Amino acid sequence: MALLLGIDTGGTYTDAVLYDDEHGVVAAAKSLTTKHDLALGVRAAVDAVLPSPVPDIRLVSLSTTLATNAIVEGQGNPVCLILVGQREDALERAGLRQALGGDPVVLVSGGHGAHGEERSPLDLEVVRSAVLTHAPRVSAFAVAGYFAVRNAAHERAIRDLIRELTGLPVTCSHELTSNLDAPRRALTAVLNARLIPLLQELILVVEELLEARKIQAPLMVVMGDGSLISAETALMRPVETILSGPAASVVGARYLSQEDDAYVVDIGGTTTDIALLREGRPALNLKGATVAGWHTMVEAIDVHTVGLGGDSELRLDEAQGLVVGPRRAMPLSLLAHLYPASVAVLGEQLERGSSRPHDGRFAMRLRHLSDDPGSLTTGERRLWDALAGGPTSVERLMAEHPLERQLERLVHRGLVIVAAFTPSDAAHVLGIHNAWCAEAAAIGARLWARRDIIASWEAGDDAAGFARLVIEQLVAQSAEALLAAALDDQHGITLDSSQSIARLMIRHALAATAPPDPLWELSIRLRRAVVAIGAPASTYYPQVAERLHARLCVPPHADVCNAVGAVASGVMRVAKALITSPEPGRYRVHVPSGVRDFDELELAAGFARDETSRSAEALALESGAATAEVAVRRDDRTAALDGGEALFLESEVTATAVGRPRTGT
Repeated sequence: MALLLGIDTGGTYTDAVLYDDEHGVVAAAKSLTTKHDLALGVRAAVDAVLPSPVPDIRLVSLSTTLATNAIVEGQGNPVCLILVGQREDALERAGLRQALGGDPVVLVSGGHGAHGEERSPLDLEVVRSAVLTHAPRVSAFAVAGYFAVRNAAHERAIRDLIRELTGLPVTCSHELTSNLDAPRRALTAVLNARLIPLLQELILVVEELLEARKIQAPLMVVMGDGSLISAETALMRPVETILSGPAASVVGARYLSQEDDAYVVDIGGTTTDIALLREGRPALNLKGATVAGWHTMVEAIDVHTVGLGGDSELRLDEAQGLVVGPRRAMPLSLLAHLYPASVAVLGEQLERGSSRPHDGRFAMRLRHLSDDPGSLTTGERRLWDALAGGPTSVERLMAEHPLERQLERLVHRGLVIVAAFTPSDAAHVLGIHNAWCAEAAAIGARLWARRDIIASWEAGDDAAGFARLVIEQLVAQSAEALLAAALDDQHGITLDSSQSIARLMIRHALAATAPPDPLWELSIRLRRAVVAIGAPASTYYPQVAERLHARLCVPPHADVCNAVGAVASGVMRVAKALITSPEPGRYRVHVPSGVRDFDELELAAGFARDETSRSAEALALESGAATAEVAVRRDDRTAALDGGEALFLESEVTATAVGRPRTGT
């Protein structure tokens, strides 16, 4: 029997399934994701589903939320952005300056016009000097030129120079999208460059595992639109794997639940991803996926991603009170399961009797320092060295090294993780979950419960009372997120903090109990089934569905749904060409390889059709398809003139190639 192996690496768990077309899921397993050494978690999950001897595996497919989680949590490696032909005020658009943080930006003369003509010569000497200056302190470069999608010559020249000088990865904005809006293209390129080392590490881990198990099958990666690409292609375009996990989960949820019209909700350790199924197909966001407020140009599944999961860190908000998320923390119960000595530290903090700011919080290294150690500041290096021995209480760490901002930067870069009380700990306190150390969870709950503001809510010194408070908050935020997704999908309404009346009414409607002496009542009904998947789905979503008066489906294998979706997908690649008319009687075709002029529109359209067809088919085959069927669509845009004549504005030619992935023999 020929089998397919699906792997999903999430923020908390790594899942693996053995699958065949006749019997579906043959075996499934979960293992903790070990971010400090991804190989440990991947190996444990895969070995748990592989019988001995290893059977004939024809295809291995990988989905992951690592890229999505890194963006949600604001993590990533330092990059250098080179802006060509753009002014500094471009950084104020699309959140580009915020996304860069303190990473370097270089402004270079050059760029093109709307019809692909060169606006000014490219200054390669400025590029050369900047690259040599910044290369020692960054992990990759991003290049974004003005109207590069109409003529990519300057981006290609800079890319070639950077590769010649440094050998570092380079992301050009025209390689990721054919759409206009230079700042958003630059943002997408920056995120792609920042994610390359992260995905590189995961793919290398999986490849080494397959080699050790003598599995000679193609390795594919799920893209954000649910289709597959080869691992080699994914390494060049990691930003296209944002929402990879949610896309795989929707494909898997449709397969396992057989629901055609439903909301698929995937709750993991770090995020909750919500997507709408219509007539059995997930909706795609052709304008570009938005993750954690960053509006990218990656065409992906139309998914609403919020930083809300079983491992979300608790925080106190002046306006909202107790809030779950958006940052992930390691649950105290898991920390104590892995490092039992931490229980004694928690006990000592509890015995003090008085609350302190860093009670119940630890810091530990999350992964290896892969880039140049010199990229750390002096303060960051001191903290990094102090964590060499394993988890350390934040209280002790700050007493010896009072460097809170530096600690935040290490967390921001994904080098360090904070362990703190989470909903997973609350589930341990209440006996809903018992995989890890319940004692540590109970102490963490009591440390929170004795805070003045919590005690005023009558949680008192009761660990169970505080745990119920946390679960209630997670359920309420989950229901609100699902309702917000429905409002956005149907009406384009986005709930924000300024809509205080709307939020008040929604929270009253979703509350577990009515307020005392109510003067009014509101009820909400979600008119779609809810397919809940992910490890915590059965823990929280019965209550969520009840609040929304919705039918709930938690399908079999819901906890490994992403891995199922990873092997149920196919390859799909798209190539586009744009035809403009710089002057009457001349038609210019813009394709990634350059521009070409024609005297007649139909000649230009024929050339564009041939170029996009060849390009889409080549992309599909390069991405791992066995064969590819190509469909071409042409959209002309015209304006009506007096007398009934039509003025040609532009035309877009889109070729889509689809096929099943190649399998090993």
